[in-house]
Amino acid sequence: MSRDLRQRFGQVAVLLGGTSAERDISLMSGRAVLDALHRQDIDAFPADPAAPGFLEQVRGADRAFVMLHGRGGEDGVVQGALELLDLPYTGSGVLGSALAMDKVRSKRLWQATGIATPAFEVVREAADLERVTGRLGFPVMVKPAREGSSIGMARADDTAALAQAWREAARYDPEVLVEQWIEGTEYTVALLGTAALPVIRLVTPRAFYDYAAKYEADSTEYHCPSGLAPAEEARLQALALAAFGVLGASGWGRVDILTDATGTAFVIEANTVPGMTDHSLVPMAARAGGMAFDELVVRILETSLDGSGGSGHG
Repeated sequence: MSRDLRQRFGQVAVLLGGTSAERDISLMSGRAVLDALHRQDIDAFPADPAAPGFLEQVRGADRAFVMLHGRGGEDGVVQGALELLDLPYTGSGVLGSALAMDKVRSKRLWQATGIATPAFEVVREAADLERVTGRLGFPVMVKPAREGSSIGMARADDTAALAQAWREAARYDPEVLVEQWIEGTEYTVALLGTAALPVIRLVTPRAFYDYAAKYEADSTEYHCPSGLAPAEEARLQALALAAFGVLGASGWGRVDILTDATGTAFVIEANTVPGMTDHSLVPMAARAGGMAFDELVVRILETSLDGSGGSGHG
């Protein structure tokens, strides 16, 4: 079997690291994927865009497994470079990657197509903050428009906290998203090809599912099965697939959803290169669906073969 996989995929460049604020997480995800490929005797090697000669290094590969999180790797930039090299790659293409990375444009597309997402304002300077409080009230969620892993995010409960949160978020992006706070239950839906994996319900004692809750705290709970009735689970899965598709995203990914007390489901954001350590959410959902980590890695790699991901080459 492993020999068949080796012949089928050829040499695979696993893209990891990069220069974004999520570099360390990308290195962990990339190494986990690289190890899984090696366990199945697939010819794979690491390639870091932050290293000299990166494009020359990947040029000789047969395909790329993109495990770059954040800017330069998840936003369409590296996807465009791979297209120029005529190198098949996993995950979303240039457009889907760029739109999903941009929280503001994502939300505008969802609004235009009737997909519920929390009300929001865009802040580019301090003078914009008064308009925000007048329209959204408190509390609000503050986020850089183009970052991942909850980096630069904070909840603000009053004017002073909003100003501080905006200043922090603006360190990462000149465009800051201030979003209506939705009190409710958080879910995440992993997507693989045209299918949605079992829904995960997230529970944290923190104000929200922030960086610490994701990567540092032992108090975060992950419920998969989610505890939802089958029809409700199917509704969230269908919503995630629709939200992902509206952005032109494909191949694999993850969509985060909040439901309020009335049962209304709000799409929060889409991720086109989610984490892939053995503790990450997509592998967790895959396990709940009966798919081991190594099998999941191969299934994602297959998106570089059949055109269901970003590149229709190969």
